[in-house]
Amino acid sequence: MASNQIPDCQFAYVTIVARRARQLMGGGRPLVDNFRARKPTRVAEEELQKGLLEYEMPEIAAESEEERIARRRK
Repeated sequence: MASNQIPDCQFAYVTIVARRARQLMGGGRPLVDNFRARKPTRVAEEELQKGLLEYEMPEIAAESEEERIARRRK
């Protein structure tokens, strides 16, 4: 599922910002014209807050209670 909204999960938020910051440090151009900060992580965070970044969240299959119990017994 492609999205450009801010993710609900804090782990996903941090992962997206970190990946974008790495792109910026590697020479990527900022998607915001007048960014407030010079640090790549802050620029990436601002891009995400403005909905300029597209990302995909993997679909997580629901695990049944029996599968969870079987996995714990291994």
